[in-house]
Amino acid sequence: MVKKIDWLLLILLLVSLLPLYPLLSPGMFKAHDSESHIARLGAFYQSLSDGNLIPRWAGDLNNGFGHPILMFLYPLANYLGSLWHFLGFSFVDSVKLTFAVSFVLSGVFMYLFAQKFVSKSVAFFVALLYLLAPYRFVDLYVRAALGEHVAFTIMPLVLWAFYNLIQKQQLIQVVFASVSLALLLIAHNAIALMFLPFLLIFIFIFPLQLVSKKIIYLSLSIVLGFALACFFWLPAFLEGKYTLRDIVTTNEFAKNFPSLSSFILSPWTFGGSLNFSTQIGLLHWGVVIVSIFYLIRNKISNSMFKLLLLSIVMFFCSLFLMNKESLFIWEKMTILQKFQFPWRFLSLTVLSSSLCGLVISYISPKLQKKLVLSLSFCLILLSIPFWQVNGYLNKTDRYFINEYTGTTDTGESSPRWSTRGMEEKSSENLKVVDGQAAIKKLQRTSNIHEYQVYVKTKTRFVEETVYFPGWEVWANKQKLPIEFQDPNYRGLITFYLEQGDWTIRVVFGETRLRLLANVISLASLIVIFAILGFSLIKAKLFWHEKHI
Repeated sequence: MVKKIDWLLLILLLVSLLPLYPLLSPGMFKAHDSESHIARLGAFYQSLSDGNLIPRWAGDLNNGFGHPILMFLYPLANYLGSLWHFLGFSFVDSVKLTFAVSFVLSGVFMYLFAQKFVSKSVAFFVALLYLLAPYRFVDLYVRAALGEHVAFTIMPLVLWAFYNLIQKQQLIQVVFASVSLALLLIAHNAIALMFLPFLLIFIFIFPLQLVSKKIIYLSLSIVLGFALACFFWLPAFLEGKYTLRDIVTTNEFAKNFPSLSSFILSPWTFGGSLNFSTQIGLLHWGVVIVSIFYLIRNKISNSMFKLLLLSIVMFFCSLFLMNKESLFIWEKMTILQKFQFPWRFLSLTVLSSSLCGLVISYISPKLQKKLVLSLSFCLILLSIPFWQVNGYLNKTDRYFINEYTGTTDTGESSPRWSTRGMEEKSSENLKVVDGQAAIKKLQRTSNIHEYQVYVKTKTRFVEETVYFPGWEVWANKQKLPIEFQDPNYRGLITFYLEQGDWTIRVVFGETRLRLLANVISLASLIVIFAILGFSLIKAKLFWHEKHI
C-alpha cells in the first residue's frame, strides 16, 4: 500500500493547503466580490429550496424587488456552495469552502493531465506553476472571483478528459469529456469562450482522419457538452438583450488594458481594476523563455513539442489581446467586449505558461529532480507574499439573507426598463395604485407570489417585483395583461382587477427559449445515461466472456 501511494500528489495536496490558511479565520475575507457571492448563494439556495432545479430568479435581492442575476452568472459555484450549505455549513463558510476545494482540485487535475506527457516530478512542478501563479491569488484574495476560480479547476480537467478520449476511443470517455466541457461552460461563460480555441487546437495536435471513430467521438463529446450546459448558456446569451449589459459595459474594455511592464512586475494591492497586480510570475516567464529556446533548437514533431508550441502561441496571443495595440480587434469582435476586461485573459496566460513547465522533462534525468526541487522551493517562496487578505467582514448569514439590499452586480443584469437597483426596500409586496381593495398575502417564494384580494371597484395594483420575461399574473386561473413601463413604477409589474373576490398568483416561469434549452439539456443527459448504461453492459459481457 505504501508503494502505491503517489507521494508527489500527497505533497502537492499539502502545499496547496498552505496558501489557504487565511480562510481559517472566522468570517468572510474582504475582497471586491466577497459579499456578493454570499448574497447570491443565499438567493440561489432559497430558489433551490423552493423547488427550482435551475434557479434563475433571485427573489430577495434588489431590496426585495427581485433580480434576474442568477440567469446570467455561472451556476456551478452556487451549486457547489449549496451542497456545502445543505451539509450544514453557513453561507459564509460554504463560499470559502468552494474557494478552497476548487483551489486544491485545480492542482490535482493539472498534475493528472501533465502526467500524460511527463514524469511525476515534472508534472508536480507544472501543477505548482498552475497553483501558485500570482493571478490565482488576485482571483482568490483580491477580487474573490469565484466563477473564474472554479473555472481554473475545470480547464485542466477538460484537457485531461479529452486527451483520454483521444488515446482511448471509448464511449465512457465520451461521457467524461462531455461532462467536463459542460462543467466549464457553467463554471464561467467568459473563461469557457476564451479556452475553447485552446481546446480545439489541442485536439487537432494529434493525428485525426477526416472520417474516423476518433473524430466522431470527439465531435459527439463537444456537441453533448454544449447541449448538457444549454440550460444555462443559451438563455444567458440570448436573453441578455433584455438587460443593461451592453449599455453598462459599453467601451469598458477600452479603459482596462494593463501596461506591458505590469505583466513582469507590478505592486501587490487590493485595489480595483488596473490597480491590482497583473504580473504573470517570474518563474512563469522563465519557463516560457526556456521553451522558446528549446523549440528553436529542436524541431521534433511529437505531441509534447506541439503542446509546448500551442502553449507559447496562446501565451503571446493572450498578452497581445491584453495590450492596447489590440484595440482594433476588440472594436470589431463584439463577442470580446462581453468579457468586459482585457486582463481576464490572464487566466489563459496562467494555463499556457504553466504548461510551458513541461519543457523541464527534456533536461537530463540526473538534473531533473534537483531542478524541480529547487524551482518548486523558489516558486513557493515567491508566492508567499500573495497569501494574504485585506481583513475580514464582521457579518453573519443573517445580514446577507435579511439585510443585504444590493443586486450583487453593477447593473449589467438589470432589466433595460428598470433601474440599476431599487433604492428603497419593498414593503407591501402588493399595493393598490388606484381604486379600493383588501389584500391578504398567502405565500411568497422566490418564483410564486400568492394573494387573496377582495376588490370593491375596478382597481389598479402594483406588485413590487421587477418584471422580466417569464413573469405572469393569474387571477382565478385567468391570465391577466400586465404593464411594466409606467414611469411612476418603473420596471414593476402593474395590472387591473374588476370587482370581486380573486386569488392572485404572480408566477415566474420558463419562456419558450428557456424551455427549449431545458429540453436540449435533458435530452443530452438521457443520451449520456444511455451511453453509460451501454458501456456498463458491454463491460459486464466482456468480463463474463473472459471468465467463462
